[in-house]
Amino acid sequence: MTVRVGEETRGALDAIATALDRDRSYVVNEALAMYIETHQWQIEHIRRGLREAEAGKFIPDAQAKKVIDRLRRK
Repeated sequence: MTVRVGEETRGALDAIATALDRDRSYVVNEALAMYIETHQWQIEHIRRGLREAEAGKFIPDAQAKKVIDRLRRK
């Protein structure tokens, strides 16, 4: 697989690789593994939420309001 990256990205990858005493391929593979893991987690949780919604599983309105109010204060 060949991927083109900008100069700035290449420089950042090289700096990380140097700091870790690894090569650029190692850093790119680690980054891709974390990206894939994160997005697979998100997709699975979205799908789970959709399945629950389709099944009519919702939290009570009062509980939802409580969570929203707490998040707004942050």
